[in-house]
Parts: sequence; C-alpha cells; structure tokens
Amino acid sequence: MTLFSSGAPLPPDLRGAVIALGNFDGFHRGHQAVFGRAVERARAEGRSALVATFDPHPASYFRPDAAPFRLTTLEQRSRLFAEAGADGTLVLRFDAVLAALSPESFVADELVGCFEAAGVVTGEDFTFGKARSGNVQMLAEMGRTHGLTAETVAPVTDAEGVISSSRIRAALVEGDCDTATRLLTRPFAIRGEVVHGDKRGRELGYPTANIELGDYLRPRYGIYAVRARMDDGQVVDGVANLGIRPSFDPPKELLEPYFFDFEGDLYGRTIEVELISYLRGEAKFDSLDALKAQMATDCEEARRRLSAHA
Repeated sequence: MTLFSSGAPLPPDLRGAVIALGNFDGFHRGHQAVFGRAVERARAEGRSALVATFDPHPASYFRPDAAPFRLTTLEQRSRLFAEAGADGTLVLRFDAVLAALSPESFVADELVGCFEAAGVVTGEDFTFGKARSGNVQMLAEMGRTHGLTAETVAPVTDAEGVISSSRIRAALVEGDCDTATRLLTRPFAIRGEVVHGDKRGRELGYPTANIELGDYLRPRYGIYAVRARMDDGQVVDGVANLGIRPSFDPPKELLEPYFFDFEGDLYGRTIEVELISYLRGEAKFDSLDALKAQMATDCEEARRRLSAHA
C-alpha cells in the first residue's frame, strides 16, 4: 500500500475520503472497529476509506528514553490496513511542528487543508493538538465549521474489560501469547532483517536466524514456538530464543529462531516471526550437551503446540 505523508498532495481519487484516525499500534480488535466504521461510511457515501496513523508514536517523541513498546512497525500497520480494506495510509509525522499545532490548526490545516477529508472516525478517547488539548467533542464542533463530519466508536470490550494496546503489552510481558493473539486477532509478530550472529546455533546443530528487536516491546524472555513468514511468501515453523542467551557471553538481546526442515541462506532477508506459544524461561546450562538436550526437547514441544495452530 502507498503511504502518504503530511504536506504531500493526495491523488484525486483519495480526496474527500473518510479517515480512521488514531495511533493504531497493534491494530487490535478495538482499532479494527474504528476502521470498520470508517469503511462502512465510506462505502455508503461512495468515498475512499483511509487510515491516518502517527509515526513516530507520540509517546516516543515526548519520552525518547522510554523502554521500547511498539507492537507493530509502520510497514506492518500499513499492510494490516490494506488487508482490512483501506485504500491508503496517511502518515502523520509526529515532530515538533505537529506537536505544537493547536486543535484548530490540526483540523483546518491537516485534516481539511492537507488531506481534504470529508469525515473522520476515531475512538472515544482520541485527543489531538498541543498538549492533547483537543477531544472528540471539539473535533465534532470544529469539523462542522469546515464541512467535516466526525464520528466516534465506543471501546470494544470482553469479559476482562476494554481491549487496548496496554492489555496486549501486559500479556506479552507475561508470556501469554494466547491472550495477545485473541486481542490482536493474530499472533504478535516481530519483523526484521536477518543479521549475522556468532554462529553458536550452527555449532550446536540448530542454525538460527538472528533478528534485532529494535523498537518492539520486549515480550517475556524465553523460548517460544514460532511461525515465520518469509519475504517470498513461504511459511515455516520453528522454535526461538527471545532474550540475552544466558549460556553465552557477552549477553546480546536478540530473537533467534531455528526453523524446522528449512534449508537456505536468510542473511539480509526480511522475515516476520510470529510468537505462537511460550514454552519456558531462559536458563543457563552447565554444559553444551545439557543445552543441546534441552533444545531437542524444546523442538519436540514446539512442534506439538504448533500442530494445534495450523
């Protein structure tokens, strides 16, 4: 899907669109409800349906030293939006200029002036403008002045409460892949380029594809049953260590999947690894033989669990 940034003119067929507006990190069930309403309105009115997302996340801008917390990259979100039916992704670059915009300027200059939106759909807790001083009531009032129809969608809930990115992050920190998958409607996935490592896995008979974690939230360190999607569309199963590999020095934070029944060179390729099930925590072993025995057990258990997630 084509990404369009603030300041760049939209093609004629995307002007006058209905825009789903929010951060949408994770694009979970609640976010999907907001976008679903935008699509419903757009189709009924014969308009395009767009998604506007902030990048970087405002929290990263205001707290650059905060621990990594992202559930998706911009590329992942754009793909998810397209799969859900979006006609395009609008990228609102969150910088000093955008952070300083008044709510009035955000509506008049960005939504109407730049994107020529006919309507916007947000969650009920959406805020905007300098110091988050704008709310959905203000958005509706200002929108009427500029011919922009604003609508909100109520939070999506389950038995435990409102479905949110915070709940998903909490589940991943606990190693609860099942809950994260249910709230996201898909497994949490880390996408990245395969980089060269120290070849420890190859020496043990379990060659791994090393992926740096970047800005992603750090799930619970440990061993996971995983499923990877290659850049050529191939899907392979495996087992991965996510963490710092306590049996080796120096510690280095990586996602290291070993793929079953796979042969080939992955260096330099971009792959996406889904965390399907948490098997156990990281552990330090007294010998390489003990580590190899545990790895064989982990592979067997990962295969068993993945068979239930076909």
